Parts: sequence; C-alpha cells; structure tokens
Amino acid sequence: MAQPFSLTIPKPTSIFTPLPWPSCTFLFVVILCILGLYTLHHHPLPPHSTMTQAKTSQNTLHFRNLFLSSATNYTLSSYLRALTLHPHLAGTEPALRTALYVQNHFEDLGLETHVKDYNALLSYPTHASLSAYFSNGTFRNLPLTEPGGSRNDGVVRPYHAYSPSGAAYAKAVFVNYGREVDYRALAALRVSVSGCVAVVRRGEASRNAVVEAAAERGVAVVLMYTEGERFRSGVERGTVMRGLGDPLTPGWAGVGDGERLEMEDSEVLMKFPNIPSMPISFETAETILRSLEGARVPYEWRGTLKSKVRRVGPGPTMLNFTYQGEKKMATIHNVFAVIRGSEEPDRFVLLGNHRDAWTYGAVDPNSGTAALLDVARRYALLMRLGWNPRRTIILCSWDAEEFGMIGSTEWVEQNLVNLGSKAIAYLNVDCAVQGPGLFAGATPQLDDLVVEVIKKVKDPDSEDMTVYEKCTVTNKGINIQRLSGVDSDFAPFLQHAGVPSIDLYYGRDFPVYHTAFDSYSWMANYGDPLFHRHVAVAGIWGLLALHLADDPVLPLNYLTYAVQLQDYTNVLSNFLERNVSLNPITASIQQLVAAAKEAKEEAKKLREQEIVDDLLVLKKRRLNDRLMLAERGFLDAEGLQGRQWFKHLVYGPPRKHESKLYFFPGIVDANSGFKRMSKRERQAATQHEIWRVARAIQRAASALKGEL
Repeated sequence: MAQPFSLTIPKPTSIFTPLPWPSCTFLFVVILCILGLYTLHHHPLPPHSTMTQAKTSQNTLHFRNLFLSSATNYTLSSYLRALTLHPHLAGTEPALRTALYVQNHFEDLGLETHVKDYNALLSYPTHASLSAYFSNGTFRNLPLTEPGGSRNDGVVRPYHAYSPSGAAYAKAVFVNYGREVDYRALAALRVSVSGCVAVVRRGEASRNAVVEAAAERGVAVVLMYTEGERFRSGVERGTVMRGLGDPLTPGWAGVGDGERLEMEDSEVLMKFPNIPSMPISFETAETILRSLEGARVPYEWRGTLKSKVRRVGPGPTMLNFTYQGEKKMATIHNVFAVIRGSEEPDRFVLLGNHRDAWTYGAVDPNSGTAALLDVARRYALLMRLGWNPRRTIILCSWDAEEFGMIGSTEWVEQNLVNLGSKAIAYLNVDCAVQGPGLFAGATPQLDDLVVEVIKKVKDPDSEDMTVYEKCTVTNKGINIQRLSGVDSDFAPFLQHAGVPSIDLYYGRDFPVYHTAFDSYSWMANYGDPLFHRHVAVAGIWGLLALHLADDPVLPLNYLTYAVQLQDYTNVLSNFLERNVSLNPITASIQQLVAAAKEAKEEAKKLREQEIVDDLLVLKKRRLNDRLMLAERGFLDAEGLQGRQWFKHLVYGPPRKHESKLYFFPGIVDANSGFKRMSKRERQAATQHEIWRVARAIQRAASALKGEL
C-alpha cells in the first residue's frame, strides 16, 4: 500500500492564524467550561464476546477498554475549533492549510503519514445576479449571498459547481420538487414551463437530476431553494455534476501529466447540465413565489409546503438572471496515516472522512474530521502502550468530496487492484454530528458487528444506557440502512471496488447544510453543545476498526446478506410483469445461503480452537480471505447500462431518482424502461438484468466457498 503514496506537501511551521472567538451566550460559556472537565464514560467490554463466542485475549480487551476510556470531548471540541477557523473550499489556499493541519497531527502522533495529490477539474463562481420585475411595475434586486457574507471573509458565494454560465429574462414558474410527477401535475393544469425560470424546492433527488429534468422540459434556468424557518437566509451550495470523480479522468486517476479528456469531449460534456442553475435562500424564493399568479398550487403539494405560495405561474413576475463561472484545474490533497499490521500487513481496514467544505464545515464534514483525528490520537496512545493491530489500519482524509467524491474516487481508481485483493472494509464518517439519534448504513454482512459495537458505547443523550439500548427503547432496535446512494465517500469503495462498507452519523437534516452558518458556533450552540455525540461516533468508529483489524476470524456474516437479498426479491416481485421470472435470483440465493452457513460453522470452530499453530493460522487466513472477497462477487465488469462506472449489481443509485427501490439498480432501470423501448424489449432487458444479478450472487457464493 505504501507504493501509491507520494509526499508532496511541505510541512509548515504554522498552520492557522488564530482568530478571536465569536461572541456567545452565557450558556455557551458555561458549556465550554464543562467541556474541559467532562469525559464521556463507557461500558466496559465483557470478558467474552457474545458475537464471536470465543475467548478474546485479555490484552486485546484491555486495549479496547482503553480506547473507549481515553476519549475527551474537550479534545474533540478543540480539533473542530481549529478545523473551522476559516472556510476551506477544495482547491483553495485555506484548503491546503487544512490538509497540512491534518498531516501535522498525524506526524506529531508519530504515525506513518502520506499525502497523495491529484489534479482535477473543479468549478468556481465569478459573477451572479438576479432581479425581479413585478406586475405592479416595481423591480427589485434579489440577494444571492447570505447576510454578512463578502469576498473578504473567504466564504464562497452560493453557486452550483459545474453549472454552465448563462443568462435569461423570463417568467418565473413554481415546479415543486421538480419531479416527473410534479411536471405531470402542472401539465394537467395546462401550465407550460418552457422558456421559464423554474423555482424548485430541494427534495430527495440529486441537484443534477432536478436540473436535467427541467432542461428536458425546456426550462431556461433553475433556481433551487431549501425550506426552513430557522435560517431563512441560508443558501445551500452543492454540485450539479453527474457521476463521481474527476470529470476529465473517468475510470482512472488524475495524476501528474497523465491522460485527460478534453473539455469538449462528449463524455465530459454529458456530465454537466445543459442549463444554468443557482441556489437561492428561502427568503428569496418566497419573494418570487408570493408574486406568482396563474393556476393554483396542486392540492397534493400543499401538505408539505412551508411557504405561503398560492399560485404556480408562469409569471407575471419576470426574472432577470445571469451567472458566470469557470472550470479550472486544481490540486487536491488526500492525507493518510498508516498503522502497519503486525501479522497481516497486507490486509487493510480503512477509516475515511472528507475534509473539504463549502464554507466553514463544522458539521459537514469536520465533525467527522475531528472524530478521525481523535481516533488517530487514541490509536497512537495504544501503540505507545504496546498495541499493534493484527492487520493494517489506514486513516484517510479525503479532499474535494463536495464536488463529487473526487478525492476518494481518484484514489480508489488508482489503487483498484490492491483494494480489490486486500481491503477488508471501508468505514466512512462524513457529517458525524448533525443532531440527536444514531444513523448507520452498512453492507449486510457487517450488521452483526455494528450491533455488537454499539452495545459497548454509552449513549450520548441518556443516563446509564448504551447506544444499542437507546435505539431499542426509541426505535425497537437499530435500523441499519443500505448504501445505494452516492452521497458520501463510501460510494467508490462499495459501488466501484466492491469493498464492504459502513457509514455512520448522528442526527439528520440539519438546517445549516452547505450554508455559511455551518460554523463552530452552530455546533456548540445547537448541534452538540457538550460534544458527547462526537465522543460516541468516534468510539463506535474506532471500535469497529479494532474488531476488523484484530479479530483472528473476521466478524462478517453472509447469512444476513442472503436474508436481505431474499427480502429484496420478494419486494421486487410486486413491481415486475408476469412474463418476467425471478427464479434465477431465488436459486442463486439458496447457493449463497449454503455457502454462508458453511462459512459461519467453520468460523465458529476456528474461534473455539485454543491451541494456536501454523496450520490454524493458515486456516483462519483462508477463511478470512473468502469472507473478504465475497463482496467482490456482486460486481460486474460491464457495470450498469449507461453508467458503466457503477459495477455493483445489488447496491447503486437507480437511474430514475423517483424510484422507490434502492437495490438491484440494473433490474430497476430496465423495468422502468429506457427511451424508445417497446414492452417486449423492456421485458427482455429486465430478464437479462435478473440473470446478471443471479450470476453475481453465484459469484459471491463461490468466493465464499473458496472452491472452483
């Protein structure tokens, strides 16, 4: 693993220039005092693991207990404070300084540290304006920046990365979430959106999908806002690029003077929308929407609307819009700390978090970066006391995630063979703390491990309860989600390289997402005043890695995977036509069940053997390799139709953002039909995709059995 790394950033003598602390309430001052004294307690690990049903060495138990007990919320608070002193958009000087801060932290801990640079095409705004002309003859310049925002404070003006430049003078029209169903509702009202400036509220669909859908219907410009009463003037920045990674190096890493596509190449152009788009605040959106006339807002939209819009237009309000942006090459920096395994150095457990932010990034992503730095600190403490992991642990700090998972994708593409043959799991934390409540996503073979670990970590918002106990009381157990989306850095690892993955975070839908209000002050006043949730996430994250790095037999259970696949098949049967058969998938799942049962029984026997010899070590290594590689079986070299980069046939984003099914993406795509496809062709395409999935499950079963 050391070979792909190259150290190119010099170590500075100073990372950040200290800034005065912002003014805070009296309560906030009291909280800061408490932070210096408080250490979150943990629940000691039992002498025997209920999941592995084997004797774990007292030495290993000691180090795991020590890892949990060495957390301090004051330390996490100080890391976050340092990371958020300045905005640090990828490709800028402050972003480099933030990379250096992480690099120096790893080096100061005595960890083997590497930096890998990539050259990527990023996108920045140069000019934008928006004015409204109302039916009463008045006109108003509408703000496109946030209160207090200016070029001097380093906060980038709100924009959509990779939006084309453009201008329009046209009627405003409200299109709700910009979904197909919304456009059908407007068509039923005989509302034409062609040539208009569409005002869209953010929903679950990606920005790119919303803009592309608008372009298909002749919309001239898209203005996108996020509803919310607390921060009505906040503006949600984001990317509108289709796909992941550097757009000029699709499928390979953008290193040095290596091959790159031209900007005019059709494969590059298809990644960018055809029409301009711009994020606006809730306040600005309401100014426009309240002035519209025409047809009434469809009844089915009204239940979730937070604004007082009554009509959809078009017009009579006219909007004058201009946007100028530039796409340019920039250097991005991934930073790594490597803890070499003492017995299996060629097996990798990876913990990753992106570092770049649209603005200050206290929640997104530096709550996760602070947790990563604290995990590194605690691992370094264990090493000083004699611990070395059995397998290699790599701590990964990614750059340019906000532009489309570019840093992690470039690295995965460059290291695809080594990751495919040596990576055990990738553990991702992005917005570590957004509010209360643990949310976890994972590939199914890791479910048992997640449950086991959260039984050992104290819940940050309850007295004398573990995270698991709190989940049980609140939700009757933890609901582990799946990783079909492309909303964080797990996507290239799972959906392109087939590495088992986990994604963790506390809270959901925080109101300052991608705005200038995502600051340390917001976190300390609202998100996590005592930094207890930061401690909990770091504890879960680090303990997951300790199990995967140190357990003699990997804690991966593919029976859970088989059950999940059968559940998917049962759900899918309700959506398919009668002439399409799911029998191939059902038969292949039975093969996986048989292989998973054999692997589970073999793991149990190996864990119970107390006499350690070379033969036992070899048997465990063989089984671990099968457990590690089985996930790769779900990959298909051809990838998804029209989206070949996505190789995973179980987990990946559906082509249509309105799909209710987030599994078997190839089947879902074919069943929904491609353009100019007859019913018979659609059925044949769907059956072909079913066979592809069946073969993928068979490959996973064969890998798990380890036999030809």
